[in-house]
Amino acid sequence: MAECRTLFSNKLHDYGAAWRIMRPQSITDQIYIKANRIRSIEMKREAMVDEGIRPEYIAIVNYAIVGLIQLELGISETPDDMTPQEAIEAYDRYATKALQLMLRKNHDYDEAWRSMRISSYTDLILMKIFRTKQIESLGGETLVSEGIDANYMDMMNYAVFGLIKLTFGD
Repeated sequence: MAECRTLFSNKLHDYGAAWRIMRPQSITDQIYIKANRIRSIEMKREAMVDEGIRPEYIAIVNYAIVGLIQLELGISETPDDMTPQEAIEAYDRYATKALQLMLRKNHDYDEAWRSMRISSYTDLILMKIFRTKQIESLGGETLVSEGIDANYMDMMNYAVFGLIKLTFGD
């Protein structure tokens, strides 16, 4: 998460909070692009652009947090309605919430993620994206399902699992 946060902070310096103008649907699509690229590389076993899987998982973590911030605050007409300090504070708040959720689920599922393949995290993220797109199409009105925020949290945590496995192996 420290690596993800550093990249978020550096991009915040370079671009400001330009993402504040993005609608949640656009953020979902950005996460889709990243997850789909990971799956493509996993299946083809080759990347034509020399960026690899790791940066894509980092992007999924950061876009999921951006999505959560946007769901909380709504979209802005300009990117200057949030200071860098406010953006980092919001980032840290959602990163902490995701970690707390991960720890609770990790307890209940007995760390099953450790036995999973990295490609399964990719597929689960893609499934969560398609669920999110359906919820977005329904205007957020679900009968029994968790909301978009829960799906963003799960996408983020699956991406973190992927990063852990890519860093430390099985």
